[in-house]
Amino acid sequence: MENMITNMMQWENVTSEQLKEKGIIPTSFGEDLSWEYLEYVRKHSIDNWNVKTHILYGENDSFTSKDIMEKFAQKIGATVTIMKDGEHWFHTEEQMDFLDNWIVKNEYSDVGKQLI
Repeated sequence: MENMITNMMQWENVTSEQLKEKGIIPTSFGEDLSWEYLEYVRKHSIDNWNVKTHILYGENDSFTSKDIMEKFAQKIGATVTIMKDGEHWFHTEEQMDFLDNWIVKNEYSDVGKQLI
C-alpha cells in the first residue's frame, strides 16, 4: 500500500513535506492523498497474516506493479489470478463478469496462480 501511495505522489509531483504540511491533497485522477493515511500504512505493515487470501490482479494495473503484488502474495501465502487485459479498477462489463466468476470460483475451491 505504501508503494501505491508513493507512486501516486510521484505522479502528482507531491513531496512528503508537501503532503505532511497540507494533510490532504486532491489528485487529478480523483483519489485524495492523505498524510494521516500514509503514516498509518507505514506504522501498520503486515507482518503476520492468518487469513486464507486470493488476489485478483489486472494484467494492465497501473497502480501496483506485478512484482510488488507477487512479493506481497508470497509473503502472506495468497493465491493469485491475473486477468488478461484487466486494469487496477475493474469497471467494464467484461471485467465485472470476470470478477463475479472469480469470486464464485474462490468461494468453493482453491485456485492456484493462473493467467486467464
